[in-house]
Amino acid sequence: MTEFVQIHLLTAYPAANLNRDDIGRPKSVIVGGQPRLRISSQALKRAWRGSSVFADRLGEHLGSRTMRLGEHILERLRKGGMADDKALETTRNIAELFGKPQKGDGNHPARIEQLAFISQEEWARAEDLADKALAGETLDTKPGEILGRTDSAVDIAMFGRMLASNPAFNREAAVQVAHAFTTHKAIVEDDYYSAIDDLNDPTSDADSNAGAAFIGVQGFGSGLFYLYACIDTNLLKKNLGGNAGLARDGVAALVEAAATTSPKGKQASFASRAHASYILVERGDAQPRNLFAAFLKPVHGEDVLHGSIHMLEEFRTRVDGCYDVQSDVSSMNTATGEGTLADVVRHACAFGD
Repeated sequence: MTEFVQIHLLTAYPAANLNRDDIGRPKSVIVGGQPRLRISSQALKRAWRGSSVFADRLGEHLGSRTMRLGEHILERLRKGGMADDKALETTRNIAELFGKPQKGDGNHPARIEQLAFISQEEWARAEDLADKALAGETLDTKPGEILGRTDSAVDIAMFGRMLASNPAFNREAAVQVAHAFTTHKAIVEDDYYSAIDDLNDPTSDADSNAGAAFIGVQGFGSGLFYLYACIDTNLLKKNLGGNAGLARDGVAALVEAAATTSPKGKQASFASRAHASYILVERGDAQPRNLFAAFLKPVHGEDVLHGSIHMLEEFRTRVDGCYDVQSDVSSMNTATGEGTLADVVRHACAFGD
């Protein structure tokens, strides 16, 4: 029977522009007929994967999402003494296992056209294949010689990958992450700013010394965001070749990173880093469900945090009562000082016990 770990977080951000749209303004969404600020799941996952939490907890068990593997192979072949034309041909034969190579007459003929999620084992096997070519061996670039159906790259096992050229080696994501949105009505505001040339001479009458050297406008917003993620622990272990210990390390990293890591958008301008104010972790075999409907009616009043926690917990109790659902629960609440991050991480990692 499948066991799921569901994570619900409430995180308050000050004035920020964590995740921009195509014109540079904070992303937004209409929920319950009211405008809310939004952070995309892509931005959240990118922040977690690149965090020091993932690096410290998972170390060498992380993959690389890139189109540049071929450039690395090409440089290795050139340094090994292979002629440029032969090195490029060999590189493209290896790289095409991960995706369609860019046009040979383009600016980057050693790259593929897509971002491919590559584990460290696959990277090493690609290097070994290049070394065989340097040794004069005829290459047999069969996908199964390089690509893996399982590996120890926890981020690939969690977030999945798609290899259009070799779909048999795709990875179904064991973790689903929802877009975060504010529990209350929130709008994008505009910040008008200017920059002054440090070498202006204020005593000069020249027009070139008057006023700002640059003016601009950037959007920002502030609010308390609800974030939901779900982990299929059975699939996570399967993707990791049955390594339950590594799966637990991954879950621990995910919970901690989600609670403590912020997207990096405009951090230099807003210093909007924040930790979760509330975390609820559920573990059980019932069908997962996002609790976003708790906030279809936006939270009102001066104490948005307490109001949001109350609405989330009350809604969860009502829904689970109607569906006769029971699960093991752990929570951390900074508003009351109850629970700790370590508590909820331990609870999340207790699956399969």
